[in-house]
Amino acid sequence: MIARALALFFGTFTLINFIGGYLRPGFNANLWWVDLRAVPEFAATAFLLVMAFCLISLGVSPPRSVWRRVLTGGCVGLVAAVAIWNTVEFYFLIRHGRLRPFIPIPLSLFVLGAMMLILWMILRRTHAPVSMRAAFGMSAMLVICLICFPIVQMVCFGKTDYRRQADVAVVFGARTYADGRPSDALADRVRTACQLYHDGTVRKLIFSGGPGDGVVHETESMRRMAIRLGVKPEDILVDTAGLNTRATVKNTEALFAQLHAQRILVVSHFYHLPRIKLAYQQTGREVYTVPARESYFLRQIPYSMAREIPAIWVYYLHPLLSSLPT
Repeated sequence: MIARALALFFGTFTLINFIGGYLRPGFNANLWWVDLRAVPEFAATAFLLVMAFCLISLGVSPPRSVWRRVLTGGCVGLVAAVAIWNTVEFYFLIRHGRLRPFIPIPLSLFVLGAMMLILWMILRRTHAPVSMRAAFGMSAMLVICLICFPIVQMVCFGKTDYRRQADVAVVFGARTYADGRPSDALADRVRTACQLYHDGTVRKLIFSGGPGDGVVHETESMRRMAIRLGVKPEDILVDTAGLNTRATVKNTEALFAQLHAQRILVVSHFYHLPRIKLAYQQTGREVYTVPARESYFLRQIPYSMAREIPAIWVYYLHPLLSSLPT
């Protein structure tokens, strides 16, 4: 049941990605679990589409015929091979200093484990009887997948520092107290961005946020702190209408055009970065994420991670939801 649930999850996820890519040209959410960019696009698309239907069919009814077992097993085996290659690339980039992961475990290893479990089931020719207990077990496993996939993204992707030479860094806002002081979370983000500036990694900073608890706006609090840390005022731009993640993504596009910026870094806490990356990708913009360096473990992090789980799926499904007739 675990293998069938995993097959159904990855197959459905891949199929929805095709629909999302059709509705948002240039958006390839399949990169979130398997990287086939080294393969010609038409070949990767055809393979993933066949694999999606094979995995969904396996989840609904395990293959009994030889041709279905060979086709499904071949697709799963190829994905496992790609996951191995993606894992090798991950450690190669770490060795050459292009990645700085907090936990040196790539998502590709989890994908590899899932594919090997599915392949093991196919080779064993296991056919679990259809029963209420089996259906309940698969449903429970699908729910676990829906919860764990965003968490793994937050830990594996969000905790990895992708910094590189860029034109500008976008810093996402957080709470500002009534007296104008930035919260510890906000201070961590600003401090990390200022370090990028002083290292020469970026030339400009964009602060985006909404109203604070008092009269001092989040962006004003961020600006004041950055200037105290040695950032030149003329190198700071603000987006005062960044009321949420999607608003910041939309508003900063105009600022990028103003700066003629091509390579963009984004700074926020690790749990927030997968959703930011997703939102920018849906606009056709590729950004590189830098997790805020935490001065200490914030007590609201478990709550923030729990909140991000449904938020990531809502953002992921946005292309489909926004296309529904009203």
